[in-house]
Amino acid sequence: MTTPACHNVALVTGAGRGLGFAIATELFKAGYRVAVTDADETRASTAATKLDPSGKEVISLPLNVLQKSDFESALIAVTEKWGGVGVLVNNAALTRTTPVFDISPEEFSEILDVNLRGTFLGCQVFGKAFASLGYGRIINMASLAGQNGGAATGAHYAASKGGIVTLTKVFARDLAANGVTVNAISPGPLDVDLVREILPAEKLAAVTKSIPVGTLGSPSFIGQLVVLLASPAAVSMTGATLDANGGLYVR
Repeated sequence: MTTPACHNVALVTGAGRGLGFAIATELFKAGYRVAVTDADETRASTAATKLDPSGKEVISLPLNVLQKSDFESALIAVTEKWGGVGVLVNNAALTRTTPVFDISPEEFSEILDVNLRGTFLGCQVFGKAFASLGYGRIINMASLAGQNGGAATGAHYAASKGGIVTLTKVFARDLAANGVTVNAISPGPLDVDLVREILPAEKLAAVTKSIPVGTLGSPSFIGQLVVLLASPAAVSMTGATLDANGGLYVR
């Protein structure tokens, strides 16, 4: 199978800051053209300019993962800019730490919609386009919380991330014959601003102390795992979830 020229074009959701920005950075460093997308258009634009002030190899796009039409518009925009897309990274997510018996039905739906439905829509829109192309790499961001029930995050967040692992398997199975791989990465607690925003200092210290390797995970390393899975050489790896949790969950 011939690798299309657009194999080195990637779109990352929720890339305006944090893990998403780290992923976009590592893809850019690895030679990818990158579409930085975020529900906050200003945040996406600022991040893209920081990566590539020239705007030649990195662009920004507004993308609300709740809207299928936003994924479709982004696909069209990147195709018009660079002739196609070869990689999708479903990273956008909401995190809440609300105690399980305090979660309202509305909050539960909000988290599931952004995290799980957003990933589903991305896989659906880009998966169909990749299948027509005969090539594609989809990387979904899961979480340790989806594997161990979430020690520091809410039940709704944990459930959404567990669902992403399952969706990854579904799309991997359905797209494998079309040259498209679908994998997930499941990080433990990461050294990003969001973690410090949702966890009080004393709780963050306790979480860090509980990690067998003794440190929060590196967002840049997660980005490097994305680069690995995005490679044309990763053709035989699909339906997998890579653990990067510092030894908190071993299987």
